[in-house]
Amino acid sequence: MDPDQFQKNSMYVETPEAFGEGGKDFDDDGRVKRTGTWITASAHIITAVIGSGVLSLAWAIAQLGWVAGPAVLLAFSFITYFTSTLLADCYRTPDPVHGKRNYTYSDVVKSISDPSNFTDLLDLFTSELTTLNEQRKLVIKCKWEKIPTVWISSVHKSGRCNYRIHNNSFNKYGIPNFSKLWWLSIVAAVMSFAYSSIGLGLSVAKVAGGGGHVRTTLTGVQVGVDVTGPEKVWRTFQAIGDIAFAYAYSNVLIEIQDTLKSSPPENKVMKRSSLIGIMTTTLFYVLCGCLGYAAFGNEAPGNFLTGFGFYEPFWLIDFANICIAVHLVGAYQVFCQPIFGFVENWSKERWPSSQFVNGEHTVKLPLCGSYSVNFFRVVWRTTYVITTAVLAMLFPFFNDFLGLIGSVSFWPLTVYFPIEMYIKQSKMQKFSFTWTWLKILSWLCLIVSIISAVGSIQGLTQDFKKYQPFKAQQ
Repeated sequence: MDPDQFQKNSMYVETPEAFGEGGKDFDDDGRVKRTGTWITASAHIITAVIGSGVLSLAWAIAQLGWVAGPAVLLAFSFITYFTSTLLADCYRTPDPVHGKRNYTYSDVVKSISDPSNFTDLLDLFTSELTTLNEQRKLVIKCKWEKIPTVWISSVHKSGRCNYRIHNNSFNKYGIPNFSKLWWLSIVAAVMSFAYSSIGLGLSVAKVAGGGGHVRTTLTGVQVGVDVTGPEKVWRTFQAIGDIAFAYAYSNVLIEIQDTLKSSPPENKVMKRSSLIGIMTTTLFYVLCGCLGYAAFGNEAPGNFLTGFGFYEPFWLIDFANICIAVHLVGAYQVFCQPIFGFVENWSKERWPSSQFVNGEHTVKLPLCGSYSVNFFRVVWRTTYVITTAVLAMLFPFFNDFLGLIGSVSFWPLTVYFPIEMYIKQSKMQKFSFTWTWLKILSWLCLIVSIISAVGSIQGLTQDFKKYQPFKAQQ
């Protein structure tokens, strides 16, 4: 087929017949051979996980205490890793090694569960909340004058998004796939380690130097001293939601797995990458949460780096904030891709003859080469970024928003769908031992998600009582 036809036909889906199955330059599905390894996949996972919730963990540990805090962290770590291994086996269906590839989380759910449109809406909704929170944290850390950086990045990405599917630079939605964003994940992972290490170092220095008297207890904040009885309950629920959000990456796991080479089998490599990624992030989470709690005690702030705002060296804290900004720009680009793809694919199906939606226009820039620009993508993506930035500034509730997002997204994306899809794909016998305890795990996680959501909603209602637009809340 003439390569130019690929660009003209935006709804073209690559198949082995188009390129010749088994060709040395293409995989079994007709796409250019994937080159990802356990190293790049681990970097993607670390990018998606660290930074999404590490800043609030000292506060979460302060609510739960020395016993329950680390225990909850480790419990969520194990659950996330375990369900990620189930999801990794669902990348190919019906056989986890030789079956048909699925390119997105929604594709897997549709392929195995045959659901209604509710699944698409659920996936979009949780991705939207995650992306909005990434944008909101970016606004808080970078201040308002840095927001154009995100806008420029989005517009630049929009301009680069063409439909040259034959070179596999973009996936079927016309958006950059993870194999082309590996460098972004490496940079973001380095930034994650940088600002986490700075926070850890400052915490150690504060503890070693005395840093004033701080109170820490086995059960966290004390009733009658730090909080009232009801506040203790609500904060405990909210802290669980914060920790759940800290491990959220299931909605991009399939896209990460789709970057891996086919040999050795993708599911085996992905399980290894998940183990490395989760172990690495858990180590940092425990260190940041526990050392942050040791440094600030029961008065730990929602963002533990803000607690060092009046400590020297100031330049080190500023550098940590710059690292956070760089990391969140990368995380924002990663998490917004499913939303962009969903809307743009739907628009193409809704208005197939519209030049505004489907037309590609070549723009030549001096010293930069030629770019294929789609006006709809430029307008839609720019509008989306601006809108989420404004919303993030309007509602800067750090911990409560974090807990609510974690509560809403954790159970369906991290627990329910992976378990249900694994049960169906493996043809597991109903009421068998494994089936029973998987169901029990799912129901327990649902209960945890509900109570943490209630706690976060209660926290948001309290925030609104003292709400001031465009002012960050601690």
